[in-house]
Amino acid sequence: MGLNVKQRAGRTRRVAALVLPLVGALAVTAGCGGTDATDGPTTPTPPPSTSSAATEPAAASPTADVTVVIPKSAFLELPAELRKLPPRTMPVADALPELCEDGFGTGGRSVTASAAMMTGYRQPDDPPSNVPYGTIAQTIFTFSDDGAADYLRRLRATLADCASFTIGNGDTVKVRSEGLPDAGDGGLLVVQVRPARNLPGDLVEGETTTTQIAVVRVADAVTLLHDEGWEGTSGDPALVDDFVRAAVDALDTWQR
Repeated sequence: MGLNVKQRAGRTRRVAALVLPLVGALAVTAGCGGTDATDGPTTPTPPPSTSSAATEPAAASPTADVTVVIPKSAFLELPAELRKLPPRTMPVADALPELCEDGFGTGGRSVTASAAMMTGYRQPDDPPSNVPYGTIAQTIFTFSDDGAADYLRRLRATLADCASFTIGNGDTVKVRSEGLPDAGDGGLLVVQVRPARNLPGDLVEGETTTTQIAVVRVADAVTLLHDEGWEGTSGDPALVDDFVRAAVDALDTWQR
């Protein structure tokens, strides 16, 4: 796996109490939502706290033939030299980045399951005292019939008319995209560029922040990898190919 070993200055603040739970598996409700689970009764439960995983199984939606379980093994696993924070579950709605017309959406009616996890990564030569270089928020949708291909078609149509959009603080986010024909069964790389802001939220004159969203189909599933730098900085585009390959391998192993 090719790795970019370039370090960024200014990311050497010492980490304080960055502790996140490691979740063993994700069992996800068939339909447009989901919950974490293992074996147990069929009564739905609220999402797990940060200290433990839920023990209730997912219930099938009225339109699904079977309950679809998305295991933790279906998600990207970072190599040891890039791993900074353990993965944790998060709501799908929080993992999906913004786009014109809610372009990344929730998958539509043909979704049979969805789940999301976030993990923190570092540069290979970062000292242990450094904060994470960035985070990857990964969402997985599974679909029935032609839903996965339809999702990508809808996304391409949205991107064709989405040169920019405005977010809540009034900043304009510029958007560009390109194909990822060699990733899985096809995909897209969406790049978003916005004015840079410091931690208090003030604009940093003359600077921008860039994030990448890789969207890849693997058989009947689509995964989104949202790469953001730590605390509002830019991610590392040189690592996106590595993230995509690892995510595709995990999905392919699970599905096939």
